[in-house]
Amino acid sequence: MPERKIYIAQLKRAIRLSQQTRHMEFAVQDVDQFSFTPGQFLSLLADKEGREITRAYSIASAPYNNPQFDLCLNRVENGFFSNLLCDMPEGETIRFHGPHGLFTLRDPLKDSMFICTGTGVAPIRGFVQWLFDGPDRSQGREFWLVYGTRYEESIYYRDYFEKIAARHPNFHYIITLSRGGKSWRGLQGYVQDHVRAILERMPAEKRVDIHAYICGLNHMIKANRTMLMELGLERKSVIYERYD
Repeated sequence: MPERKIYIAQLKRAIRLSQQTRHMEFAVQDVDQFSFTPGQFLSLLADKEGREITRAYSIASAPYNNPQFDLCLNRVENGFFSNLLCDMPEGETIRFHGPHGLFTLRDPLKDSMFICTGTGVAPIRGFVQWLFDGPDRSQGREFWLVYGTRYEESIYYRDYFEKIAARHPNFHYIITLSRGGKSWRGLQGYVQDHVRAILERMPAEKRVDIHAYICGLNHMIKANRTMLMELGLERKSVIYERYD
C-alpha cells in the first residue's frame, strides 16, 4: 500500500462565525493544484505529548482555482484539536492528508434535499458552491437546504445562502430554530418536521425520485432517515455523514 502523501497548509484567514465557531481558509503549500470532490474531508495531524493525533474535518468549500480549501469547526471544551485550530494565528501551518470520504453528490444529479444542523453545513456549502458559483452545474434540478440550529446567531453562512437563493429560483433555503425565542419570526422546530412538510407537498412519483444528503449528529440523522424512508425514499437515495 503506497504511503499517504502528507501536505502542509497555511492558514490565510480566520473568521469568527459565532462565539464557538470559526471559518478558516487554508492555502496548500508546494503544490500547483489541490483536487477534491465537494463533500469530502481531510485528516489533520498534530503532535501531542509525543503522539500524533488525527482529526477529520469536512471541507467547507468547493475546489478553488488555487490550491486551497476552507474548514468550519466548533471549539470543543477541553478538545485538543479544536482548540489548537481555533487558536491558530494566521500564517501558521498544519499537516494533513486526504481528501477522503464518499459524502459526495451522486451521478446522475437529481432533485435533492440538503439536511444539516450546526457545522454539518460545512460539506453542504461545498455542494452549493460547486452547483451555483461560476458555471451553473445544477442541470435545472431543484435543491432544498433545510438548516437547523438552536439560536439565530448560529446560522452559519446565512448571507451566502440567501444570495444564492435570490439568484437561483431552483435553490430553496429554509432555516429552522429549536430555541428561536420571541424575536425570531422564522420557522421553529426540528429539521425533519420541515423536510417532511416539503416532501408531503410533492407528488408521490417525484418524491421517490429524489436524493437526500444529511450531515450532523447521529440522532438527527437517524430521525431523518427513518422519516424519509417512511415517505418512500429508497435507502440508497439517502446519503449521510455523521459528526459524532
